[in-house]
Amino acid sequence: MTDIAQPAISRFAAPPRLLRPRRPDIPATVDLLVDGGDSRLALDPDRHTNKYGCGPRPDPGLMAFGSSTASVISERGFAAADRLRRRLVKAAAAEPAHVTYARELTRLRADLSRLCGLSDMPGVEIVFAASGTDLHLIAAQLAGAGGRACAIAVEATETGSGVPAALAGRHFSTSTALGQSVIDGTPVAGAEPVEVVAVPGRAPDGAVRPAADVAADVDRHATAAVAAGRRVLLILTDVSKTGLLSPGLDGVLDLKRRLGERLAALVDGCQFRLAPATLRAYLAHGFMVAVTGSKFLTGPAFSGALLVPAQVAQRSRDRAMPAGLAAYSARAEWPRDWAAADALPDLTNYGLLLRWQAALAELEAFAGLSDADVSGFIAAFGREVASRLAADPHVEAVPAPALDRGALLAAASWDRLPTIFPVLLRRSGGGYLTGPETVRVYTELAAGRCQVGQPVACGTRDGTAVTALRLCLSARLIVEAVAGGAAEAVIERGLSVLGKASQLASTL
Repeated sequence: MTDIAQPAISRFAAPPRLLRPRRPDIPATVDLLVDGGDSRLALDPDRHTNKYGCGPRPDPGLMAFGSSTASVISERGFAAADRLRRRLVKAAAAEPAHVTYARELTRLRADLSRLCGLSDMPGVEIVFAASGTDLHLIAAQLAGAGGRACAIAVEATETGSGVPAALAGRHFSTSTALGQSVIDGTPVAGAEPVEVVAVPGRAPDGAVRPAADVAADVDRHATAAVAAGRRVLLILTDVSKTGLLSPGLDGVLDLKRRLGERLAALVDGCQFRLAPATLRAYLAHGFMVAVTGSKFLTGPAFSGALLVPAQVAQRSRDRAMPAGLAAYSARAEWPRDWAAADALPDLTNYGLLLRWQAALAELEAFAGLSDADVSGFIAAFGREVASRLAADPHVEAVPAPALDRGALLAAASWDRLPTIFPVLLRRSGGGYLTGPETVRVYTELAAGRCQVGQPVACGTRDGTAVTALRLCLSARLIVEAVAGGAAEAVIERGLSVLGKASQLASTL
């Protein structure tokens, strides 16, 4: 593969292109952790952080409550990635890189399945990709193969800015995971065009729309598409940037019963705030599930996996995929007996490999906790946050309904409790902070060693377009609280971050 120079994005230098079929030297762990994504992974030359404010080295002194966006790698995760790199160095002397890459991804598939409680579900397949946006591109092309398709999704403000383009079969950045320069927004070569319909999850004022209204919109669009001879890919977001599960499961399951194979369903679980029982239930119902290791798990940004249920895998095994997918995927990232894999290059993305290794180290620690202990801490944290928000005039909770999965499974797990707490900021003289003012608070919090989720649009209040900051619990924080006996300390740090946000808002 020939290296292709990447354009600079704003102040960010392009990430190094280290992806070759065979290369005897293996870059340092810190270099690999920022390689093999797109321009969002590029490091600022002055601050040495990516666009999410995260660097490739551990930062244990950071008050890290921003896992809905991205996290700085932990010492545990970095050690796991570094051990894997040493194995890669040893293997480089004995075999081609793509052979090593395929073997390590096979191991990661087994580890991910085990830790998610899926090892006894026959036929479930895993496709790896650099990001959740890449996974939406892949899922839409799988669902639309063989006929015109329509993708119905929650609006991009609740998912990701590049998701609509990816669903439509278009490039969503200026570079791809395998180092090719592309033109943002142009069609991926050979991709089937997909019509994308966005259904709002919130009203213009930021309030959550009634579930019945969202369900009616989805039903109307889906039935119209099927009547026009189209296949439908319905994206269910569990959970969104602001903690929504939308559209409601009752309506989705009813649509799936009525439309049968004319409707495919993708769970956007890229936040990975899902318990094993929930993952199993989605897959048992025939839903594809997209997850990433870089949100709740706090692995470094850019590590995605598409969990494909047995019935969908069986239909997809012989499907050809667009030629342009070779810019995003290597052969070993797909199940080895799929036709799509045969058309892909034997390249390696060691950055993706190391980032998933770091994420699985966090998942391994989290999976060792009991559901009761995890639920108990999440509930305690939520009560303290709610109490603080109710008492502070400068911070206000963004409302979100309960996470209701009763139509999917009877037993409830820790994931029924919110772990993302969106917050609007208010000034001392009354009124909400504007979007730019909220960004200023976010930036000053980061400068003060406090990391929260990036501001996300939350409608218009009192004539002001507002954005919310997000205080987030992560698997890493829960492990610290439960296994490390530091529940009070974690809660205290979270409340301290809220207090700093309130103080900054009061000065504007």
